Amino acid sequence: MGRDASRRQMLKAGAAMAATLAAPVPVRGPMAGEVSASPLSVGAPAATSPRQVLSLDRGWRFFEGDIPFPEILGQDESYDNAKAGKAWGAAAPGFDDSDWMDVSLPHDFVSFQPIEADANRAQGYRRRGIAWYRTALRFDPADRDRHIELQIDGIATHATIWFNGTVVDRNWSGYNGITIDLTPSATFGDDLNTLAIRVDAHAMEGWWYEGGGLYRPVRIVKRDPVHIITDGVYAHPVPQGDGWVLPVEVTAYNSGQAAAAMMVAVTLEDAEGRVVAGGQAPMSVPALGPAVARLDLAVASPTLWSVETPTLYRVQTRLMAGDRCVDAVTTTCGFRTTRFDKDKGFFLNGWPLKIKGVCVHQDHAGVGTAIPDALWDYRIRRLKELGCNAIRCTHNAPSAVVLDLCDRHGLLVMDENRQFNPSPDTLAQLQWMVRRDRNHPSVILWSVFNEEPMQGSAAGYEMVRRMAHAVKALDTTRPVTAAMNGGLFTPINVSQAVDVVGFNYQQDKYDAFHATHPDVPLISSEDTSAFSARGAYVTDKDSRTIAGYDDPVKGWNTHRAAWKAIATRDFIAGGFVWTGFDYHGEPSPWGWPSNSSFYGIMDLCGFAKAAFHIHQAQWVADRPVLALVPHWNWAGREGQPVKVMACANTEEVELFLNGHSQGRQTVDPYEMNHWMVPYAPGRLEAVGYAGGKVAARAQVETTGPAVALRLTPDRDHLRGDGLDATPITVDAVDARGRPVPLAQDLVTFTIEGGDIIGLGNGDPNSAAPEKGNRRALFNGLAQVIVRTRAGDTGPLKLTAKAPGLAAAGIRLAVTPAAAPAVQATAPSDLILDTWYAAPLAATQDVALAYRQADPAAWDDFGTRWAHDPQTADGYTLCSVPFTPHAKVGRHGGRVVFLSLVGICDIYEGGHLLGRKTTPAPGRMEVALTPGAGQRRLDVLFQTPAGAAFGFDRNVVVRQA
Repeated sequence: MGRDASRRQMLKAGAAMAATLAAPVPVRGPMAGEVSASPLSVGAPAATSPRQVLSLDRGWRFFEGDIPFPEILGQDESYDNAKAGKAWGAAAPGFDDSDWMDVSLPHDFVSFQPIEADANRAQGYRRRGIAWYRTALRFDPADRDRHIELQIDGIATHATIWFNGTVVDRNWSGYNGITIDLTPSATFGDDLNTLAIRVDAHAMEGWWYEGGGLYRPVRIVKRDPVHIITDGVYAHPVPQGDGWVLPVEVTAYNSGQAAAAMMVAVTLEDAEGRVVAGGQAPMSVPALGPAVARLDLAVASPTLWSVETPTLYRVQTRLMAGDRCVDAVTTTCGFRTTRFDKDKGFFLNGWPLKIKGVCVHQDHAGVGTAIPDALWDYRIRRLKELGCNAIRCTHNAPSAVVLDLCDRHGLLVMDENRQFNPSPDTLAQLQWMVRRDRNHPSVILWSVFNEEPMQGSAAGYEMVRRMAHAVKALDTTRPVTAAMNGGLFTPINVSQAVDVVGFNYQQDKYDAFHATHPDVPLISSEDTSAFSARGAYVTDKDSRTIAGYDDPVKGWNTHRAAWKAIATRDFIAGGFVWTGFDYHGEPSPWGWPSNSSFYGIMDLCGFAKAAFHIHQAQWVADRPVLALVPHWNWAGREGQPVKVMACANTEEVELFLNGHSQGRQTVDPYEMNHWMVPYAPGRLEAVGYAGGKVAARAQVETTGPAVALRLTPDRDHLRGDGLDATPITVDAVDARGRPVPLAQDLVTFTIEGGDIIGLGNGDPNSAAPEKGNRRALFNGLAQVIVRTRAGDTGPLKLTAKAPGLAAAGIRLAVTPAAAPAVQATAPSDLILDTWYAAPLAATQDVALAYRQADPAAWDDFGTRWAHDPQTADGYTLCSVPFTPHAKVGRHGGRVVFLSLVGICDIYEGGHLLGRKTTPAPGRMEVALTPGAGQRRLDVLFQTPAGAAFGFDRNVVVRQA
């Protein structure tokens, strides 16, 4: 697919190439080869952009469980129920959420649940359920003429979203992003905006742990009415002739009231910020409509992106109204070609490259699916250390940060859709994924499904045909695949509707399918599924333990055999091992008490299993690899044979026990090398040879008992932005400082200058909480994930203690760092929007006497506009019964009249709270004393005949 002519190469659209534009201020940020905990997101605002991207990850209030909506019986309630802005229950703007829990995002509420035997096995025996999130947004009056968009990167699973009491979206997947135009109903200044989200995580899309809640970031984006839409820049280079062209497609939208003539200006910057190409194209954007501009940038000899040197370029796109930049975004791109060949597999930049991939779910020990960006960076770096060059996002679109990191670290990506369904809702999810991800050089395949029962049928073929067509309407530069585990040889099947056929666990059919379909490129989309527990080397069903030697369980596959079947066949492009990491849920081959998978090359924490060393030996070619399995602590088995495995990529390997050779062997690059060694305490050492010389050494030793704890952070410095996080490894060492592989000690942690957000140890059978401050070591290891606090300048101090062991402590430097720009939030207001006006009274005393009457029979009116004037001079009492929010009831608060019209006195409980002495509309506040239960507010207006009185904006009760 790499060098073939494509629709994108033809996107001239009459846009003539213009002279290179003057370089804008370069956007500085992490480029290829740099480690970044918060990589530049595709579609980020450019340095010169007037748009604001504001984090909405703080200021949320959370309620676990459902809040049933009240039954609507009355005529007035039925009338109101049919109106915009009149949501009931917890969706209502004035709902009392003051006693809800304060949470920050990302937030996976399922990760806080206990592990219980009667909960869903596939979901890791954690209960799911329903939850509510609420916040109140304060928009500046200066934002009145701007386009305001809510962006939610992911909600698990089904969600209903209300804004100011009106449903603005319903979402049916936990994996797609959501964008909502808030502009029509936004309020400004003192009028707060209520955002309420009901999440139904009972709904499940997968058979693995999926988490629940607002587990990905949320933000508010403010732009000019004429602006580049979200994911509105498509800039993915393609070769053309002897050079390259960068076709750029820009989609703009106009929420203003008149058509706008615009110019799109694009510059391409290299990794050093130098402008290497530029151009511009005109566009006319109609009111309340989109417009598309296209232009091509010629690039003669760019530096290519590859897995070894992932060089990225920046595309700076500006939307210009004359000399004024009304919007601008920065996207990244990489110059590379990809091609799947029917005989020789995969080619990157014209060179054959075996895909050495892993499948990855989106959860981690301690945090579930609410993974901080920095923890994703740790996971991606662990995969690069493994020798992996590709990931398959299983079985759903990943967080955007994952693709950013793959771009920067050099990992290829099979980007996979969740729902196999070409109906409008689910097809829209697929189209969203392609639009969002098509600029990433890391993405090489679009996968439309995984293991679907209809894959071998005509119906499945027709479904995929439609889904593939939808993909190629958006991107023709990458092939479409599907992960098939059957139906490959039926007369009509899915393999006939894709560009690259994906095999799941079909190793015995590689040759037969290739012989029958010699013109079809093939890849192992999923293989292996080998079971093991980290640090365990004896299989015992009673204790739910599986040895880590990579021996088959129940006749299933092994890491070694699966890779050999791929590596020895040129026509197989490569494969994706199930899985790179263990994950919560799907606890095969056993159930309770196992609650996480055993499949990972690494455990839930990212600690290496024996499979890690096997794949390093198979995949790493640029340095010597040598590792020994197992540990050498086998007290009670003296003289008994212990199986020893060496994982090496050298030519030969020799094993020594206490200096005595156990034999020298030619390295087997597929099966590894094995010895049966009678156990004797001491040192087991392997020596790897290349060209007859020592190239590598590895050893394991019999340790003494554990005497102390040790803490080892992934990074020794953090940013004090409240977002940066790092995993810290906990182990126990003997008197000589050697890690004790059998230690199981319970460790208690204390922290200063930061927070513990999760704990883990990789034990697939542990039901211990992953939140809190205690975690036992499992086979010598545990992990603590810590996060900084916004504004802290450090240091972050973590202490670990266990009975009978010397404590350990570390200090991590925390450097000052600005937190991202945030959207202003506030506690929810109680909105007093239904008032009652008593009959006109001739005197003040008569009007005040109405305070003893029931106002329900009076004329009711709202607060959106002033009350109709009276026909005669007098006094009018206006009253509202209300029950203050819980915190106001306990601590007192304020009644805020955002626009009070007329001369009046304000009473509560017979007490005068305040007096307004001018008739013109004006803002006024009065204090409200503590007090629970229903209360009543009375406002006595002087009402001259014909004069307006009342309220032309909301009346609210706020926390003190």
